[in-house]
Amino acid sequence: MSTVMPENPLLRHRCHRSRWLEGEAMKPAEMTLFKPKRTRAKSVDREGLEQAALLRELKLRMPLVAALIYHVPNGGHRHKLVAIKLKEQGVRAGVPDLVLPMARGGYFGLYIEFKATPPHDAAVSGSQYEWIRQLGEQGYLAIVCRGHFDAMEQIRAYLRLPQTTVAA
Repeated sequence: MSTVMPENPLLRHRCHRSRWLEGEAMKPAEMTLFKPKRTRAKSVDREGLEQAALLRELKLRMPLVAALIYHVPNGGHRHKLVAIKLKEQGVRAGVPDLVLPMARGGYFGLYIEFKATPPHDAAVSGSQYEWIRQLGEQGYLAIVCRGHFDAMEQIRAYLRLPQTTVAA
C-alpha cells in the first residue's frame, strides 16, 4: 500500500502563497478608483454682494445718501440661541433691508426690500409684503428692488421728488 502525496502540499490550499506559486502574484496591481465625495457647491450670497455694490456706488455718486442709508440686519442664518436673543431685542421677520430716512414726495422716507438680480433673486415672502403694506399706510414709500442697478434707479427717482416739509 502506497500513499499518494500531492507534488506540492502548498497547492492544496487556496491562499496567497498558492496564487504566487501559480503565477498570479506577478500580475500588475489594479488601481482601485475611489468615488469622489459628493460636495455641495459653496452658497454665494448674491443679494449681499449686490447690496454691498449698491452702497459702494452710493458712496461714490451720492455721498449724502450714503451717509444716511442703512441696512437692517434681519436676514441670514444664525445659531438658535443668537436668533432667540435677537428676537427678544426686537428683530422682526420681513422688515425691508435698506432704509433711507430722507423725506421726499409726501413720504417720510424710503424702505427698500433688496433682492438679487434675476435669475438669482428670491421670492418676496408674505411677511415682507405685509411690512411693505404697513409702511405704506404709515406714510413711507416701501418698494422691492431686484439688483443694485434697479435700486440705484429707484433711489434716483425718489430723490427727484420734491422734498417733503415736515412741521415740527
